[in-house]
Amino acid sequence: MEKALQGVRVVDFTHNQAGPSCTQMLAWMGADVIKVENPQGGDEVRTNLVFGESGSGGLDSFFFLLLNGNKRSITLNLRSKKGLEICKEIIRQSDVVVQNYSLGAMERLGLGWNVLKELNPRLIFASINGYGTYGPYSSYKCFESIAQATSGAMSMTGYPENPPTLSAPCVGDSGTGMHMVIGILGALMQREKTGRGQMVEVAMQEAALNLLRTKFSPGYESGKTITRPGEGARDARDINLARVYPCKGGGPNDYVFINLNRDISKRSPTNWEGLLKTIEREDLLSDKQMADRAYRAKHRDEVVALITGWTMQHDKHEVMHRMNKNGVACGATLDSKEVLSDPHLRARGMITTVEQHKRGPVDMIGCPIQWGDAPVEISAAPLLGQHTEEILAQFLGYDSPQAKQLKTEGVV
Repeated sequence: MEKALQGVRVVDFTHNQAGPSCTQMLAWMGADVIKVENPQGGDEVRTNLVFGESGSGGLDSFFFLLLNGNKRSITLNLRSKKGLEICKEIIRQSDVVVQNYSLGAMERLGLGWNVLKELNPRLIFASINGYGTYGPYSSYKCFESIAQATSGAMSMTGYPENPPTLSAPCVGDSGTGMHMVIGILGALMQREKTGRGQMVEVAMQEAALNLLRTKFSPGYESGKTITRPGEGARDARDINLARVYPCKGGGPNDYVFINLNRDISKRSPTNWEGLLKTIEREDLLSDKQMADRAYRAKHRDEVVALITGWTMQHDKHEVMHRMNKNGVACGATLDSKEVLSDPHLRARGMITTVEQHKRGPVDMIGCPIQWGDAPVEISAAPLLGQHTEEILAQFLGYDSPQAKQLKTEGVV
């Protein structure tokens, strides 16, 4: 079945996470993504040091595998004249270039936007930078943690008595990648009308800020700096009962998050009623004091103790299922192993087993978007230079002896 982006060719000059998360999404949608890598080691995260994991024994890191499935890899020495010529010919026949090198690196290679738009007027040139290509910070280095710091995300994460805290979701890296996917798709649509390509830019600081935008709401209303809320919600209508509750087992992740700050609807039974039914305290439904949100807010510790007394008698999965059965928004705090074996994620294909080169079967995190007419097929990340010969044949008509000669010359 034809995919949404089938026939679209993407030349991928990305590394680490922000860029590869973008190009992987394009690949999942059916684009032919050609990852251009240095013959000497390729993408730096093939031997990843970011999370203490290191590729060894010729095995690519799991960090790399998680971000580079469904792509093809060609190795090119872009500092050689022949390597650069080959690269330009591939770009001339392609639709999109994506890069997240440091500012000015593509220009130094002779592959900047001003050069490539003359080579291929229909090209979409997608540039990911920490702070963009202009502005006072444009030359500064930026990583996930820096994007979270400068977007305001860290200042709003954690407990008020503790320092600003880095959040686990990679809103700076993968968040930027997803914003760039949107930008590329928009540019491809516009090209259908104009026949022309264009440059698309996404800055990590700005992408993280966009994901954070609604968290600024209280500050607009109060005019005050937004503080860190701890594990609770920030909604002024809640009674600070939207929080984590400990469950049976006592382990570091034996908790659920129960969201009670939507107890405002007049059209359906409230979360409070569903909660009392779940914890078998329906006798409190007739308690006029407890029925009042302001009273519960004033007596927060008493209410938390009431809920905790019940949750600690039950496994977190049981709590989640029973709460949701009664209309209460509740989620178990799954640890990393539990996520990979979660039956719901398995049933939806979000966790799927992929045969990875040299590593064998690996449980992979898949695509979060589903298309009814074009199901995503998750395939293995490429070995370094795995598709060099076939790409050279496809774009330049080189045969195997010619490709081998280029390897001997250090071009590929």
